[in-house]
Amino acid sequence: LKPAQVKGVDGGLLPDANGRDGDPSGQKESDGKWQKPRISRKSLMKCCLVKWIIASAAPQGSNSADSDLELSMVRHQPEGLEQLQAQTKFTRKELQSLYRGFKNECPSGLVDEETFKSIYSQFFPQGDATTYAHFLFNAFDMDRNGSIRFEDFVIGLSVLLRGSVTEKLRWAFNLYDINKDGYITKEEMLAIMKSIYDMMGRYTFPCVKDDAAFEHVEKFFQKMDRNRDGVVTIDEFIETCQKDENIMSSMQLFENVI
Repeated sequence: LKPAQVKGVDGGLLPDANGRDGDPSGQKESDGKWQKPRISRKSLMKCCLVKWIIASAAPQGSNSADSDLELSMVRHQPEGLEQLQAQTKFTRKELQSLYRGFKNECPSGLVDEETFKSIYSQFFPQGDATTYAHFLFNAFDMDRNGSIRFEDFVIGLSVLLRGSVTEKLRWAFNLYDINKDGYITKEEMLAIMKSIYDMMGRYTFPCVKDDAAFEHVEKFFQKMDRNRDGVVTIDEFIETCQKDENIMSSMQLFENVI
């Protein structure tokens, strides 16, 4: 099952599963096999959340001492830069840039769900991003208190952009597990997939059918629910994804809409 490629707001195609610019012809690697994504700086900058936060960053004249001071002045004080650098795969300079943008957009040091909806509405104006932004926000909101701290934001981004395959799959499982009970039902998987297709709207290549999300989920769930108990556990999810090249390739659809 080939995922649809998502046409960006600027008219270009988002990167393929190997971190390169998308090819409208749909050509694959010569051996036809999925390979672990290689996240380049160019593809990193195509992440919606990174675009949003970097666009809001203050002028680069501030030094590290200024950034540390800024960190201590917001109402919700995040961890220091050094601790966050140890917890993530971002450099100190990257964290400084991310924080400047985060602080400008969210002076309180917290981001709410409406902000997420606004971000994705800007980047996907051709569709309805409301439901997907809701699900994505809940995946970042680990405390389930209706707001996301800067630490949780950058730790989540680090996993999504630079984590191992297993780390990314664990994060994806958390996204699909809508009610956070440790299992994914077919209804939950369908809700996520429908929200992605709704957000992509008419800018998809090739065009998707109305029942594409349902067909997508039927094939995925049949492979993942190995003991046929009607739910998918995290072990089933990770093991099936890692062993099935078609599923790993289709995960591109998910990675292209973060």
